[in-house]
Amino acid sequence: MNDHAPLPASAGIDAVLLREDAGGVATLTLNRPAARNALSEALIDALSAEFDRIAATASIRAVILTAAGPVFCAGHDLKEMTARRADADRGRTSFEDVLGRCSAMMQKIMRLPQPVIAAVEGTATAAGAQLVASCDLAVAGAEARFCTPGVHIGLFCSTPMVALSRNLSRKHAMEMLLLGEMIPAAEAARMGLVNRVVAQGAAHQEAMRMAEIVASKSPLTLKIGKKAFYEQLEMPLADAYRHASRVMVENMLARDAEEGIGAFMEKRMPEWSGT
Repeated sequence: MNDHAPLPASAGIDAVLLREDAGGVATLTLNRPAARNALSEALIDALSAEFDRIAATASIRAVILTAAGPVFCAGHDLKEMTARRADADRGRTSFEDVLGRCSAMMQKIMRLPQPVIAAVEGTATAAGAQLVASCDLAVAGAEARFCTPGVHIGLFCSTPMVALSRNLSRKHAMEMLLLGEMIPAAEAARMGLVNRVVAQGAAHQEAMRMAEIVASKSPLTLKIGKKAFYEQLEMPLADAYRHASRVMVENMLARDAEEGIGAFMEKRMPEWSGT
């Protein structure tokens, strides 16, 4: 992975990724509008590095992922990847590297202590849909659309499939992957790809409202809960209950749980310590 200098609170227009922090919420903006915010190697690395920084920043309680321009994300940068077909191995080494780095970046979203909310306007296709599916929550503008169109060009969306199959039912995931049709925002909500649909242009506003609610909660509780949620998903039912019970015992012993329960009983607002 390339080494990147930290992004300032509001990075310059030339950056492929912008970040702005306000009220405990970090907003990350994909900033390649001329390239439909395609996930170039530079953008993948910038996202990965920024997630690492946010994970280590206690003052950040929630993250919003959005995009500049009319397209949320068009997936991988196929022009950049296709150029590597001229390599001696027809691009195999490069393809393995890029897809590996992108997969690692997507997993960092799930492993981030802070909840991540996608605010989607326009289209999110292929790895762009994967990016939305990898976030903990997602809000879509009424005109947003989603698609995994790889099947049209002889390239099954196998890596987006991983995130989609963990968000949608099997039939819905296979419908997207096999047909490659554009899915309207309302249908994406029905399928479970997004949480809610709002008026066109209002996705970021609604995502910020949700992020502010999240940011008002105990950061320790959110960290514990998010980690446990993704861990138990991969377990058989009995193991999941045992794991969740252990997690809940440790959570009960935390100072924030003691404070929160006490505040509830005393009818006052809790004061979180993050411990």
